[in-house]
Amino acid sequence: MPCYYMALPFNPGAHTMTSRQRISHVDTAWLRMDRPENLMQILGVMVFKGRVDAERLKRTIAWRMLRYQRFRQIATEDSDAWWWVDDPDFDIDVHVRHSFLPAPRGKHELQKFVAEMASTPLNPARPRWEFNLLETADGNSALVVRIHHAIGDGIALLGVIQSLTDDRAEAPEDGGLPATSRASSQTPEHEGDQDDAFWRLVLEPLTDIASASIRVGGHLWGQYLGLRNDPARLRDYARVASAVAQEVSQLALMPNDTPTRYKGKPGTVKRVAWSEPLLLSDIKAVGKALGCSVNDTLLASVAGALRSYLVAKGDHLGSGAIRAMVPVNLRPPGEIDDLGNRFGLVALELPIGIANPLARLYATRARMAALKGSYQAMLTFSILGAAGMAPKFVEDQILNLLTSKTTAVMTNVPGFQQPRYFAGSEIDQQMVWVPQAGDIGMGVSILSYNGRVQFGLITDRNMVDDPEQIVNRLAVEFDKLLWLLLLEPWDRLSDPDAVADDLAGQPPPRAAKRRMTGAP
Repeated sequence: MPCYYMALPFNPGAHTMTSRQRISHVDTAWLRMDRPENLMQILGVMVFKGRVDAERLKRTIAWRMLRYQRFRQIATEDSDAWWWVDDPDFDIDVHVRHSFLPAPRGKHELQKFVAEMASTPLNPARPRWEFNLLETADGNSALVVRIHHAIGDGIALLGVIQSLTDDRAEAPEDGGLPATSRASSQTPEHEGDQDDAFWRLVLEPLTDIASASIRVGGHLWGQYLGLRNDPARLRDYARVASAVAQEVSQLALMPNDTPTRYKGKPGTVKRVAWSEPLLLSDIKAVGKALGCSVNDTLLASVAGALRSYLVAKGDHLGSGAIRAMVPVNLRPPGEIDDLGNRFGLVALELPIGIANPLARLYATRARMAALKGSYQAMLTFSILGAAGMAPKFVEDQILNLLTSKTTAVMTNVPGFQQPRYFAGSEIDQQMVWVPQAGDIGMGVSILSYNGRVQFGLITDRNMVDDPEQIVNRLAVEFDKLLWLLLLEPWDRLSDPDAVADDLAGQPPPRAAKRRMTGAP
């Protein structure tokens, strides 16, 4: 064991007598959702400027990340329940590795390594996380991070990763934080009422509707929800019952999205690609001028890139749309540092059947606005909690319901807008992907960092073998909006039909782009 390890504010091997913690129902659902074709691990990549000191990196992770007890615990099943139990043989060298890229050690080889990690299960006999440090041929380093979704959702884990970084290179390795082990987000052996009460609030009035509409096993649905044992809590249910009942019906009766090559039966081989960064200031300026949010503008560009790829393959789209599940944070303010999963999902239809980029942007804006007042996120969070209570075959039926009508999972993560340093090295680029459940074969990631926005794509080889051909189109799709904004009369921009598709179908001239970005 390295000598610095003994200087940590705790000794992981000394925690063998601590009481175990019950894994929440929602986290259990994610734990049991693993399939060889789609592993439930959150995947991240950092690209650094220059070489990273491997030993300093390991010390920094040991000091800061292991304050969270969850990263020193194993998920074990006992008496029909899952528990977090301290790993008596914890060894940081098992989790922080120095790996090697094959020649020529460029971006292509790094993307291939990330794809291989996406298909490699984390060891269930150890805490389910791993960091791989790699060196690239340009004199830089990259870090590939894998953390199982049962440990935490994207918001929680982003907070963990950010706690590892600093605003300056010379920051102390321990981050100047108190030498105490984090105990947040641990569920005691007898699970408290707070977790159950949240989704009792949502689903209790809807058990009959759900069992009739969702059809996941007749009486098993109501039986395993077990949400009728506290009538005193029913007084507030009427406030949301009607709205949520409508969401249940819409979710259950939601039609299949447009069949494309993006859907199919996934295998165990993945492909990964990411774009070059776009300036966040450009995206904000275009969105503001067109009356759309940054999110609307980015999602419309994604829809355009997905459409352009299909058109290039000769696929007929008609007026179709593909559905993406978008995670929505449900954490109350002040709980962003807690681990575990506290998010729901909403189904966003990306209008890939619309050729006109301006019309596509406005359609995306309208669909996003319709989701803002929806109870869909709370409903899906509750369904996941119910799935974690139910036998595995019931969970599989629920999972198949939620994923069969979906083409992709999409995340939009806001990061720091100033440079960050990890173990003394400056982070140049960051990407992160959440897992694709069931038979979903595509994950789209949008991450902003240091004034730039980057797109990442993970696909199944059986469906898309060349995702770089999609991410390379993202900048082109955004440039179409930029060119329209610069060259079209402003009074025409509110009416997409007034804008010629042939004008929008060309990349912007270099001079027009210089006017927008101030580039030389």
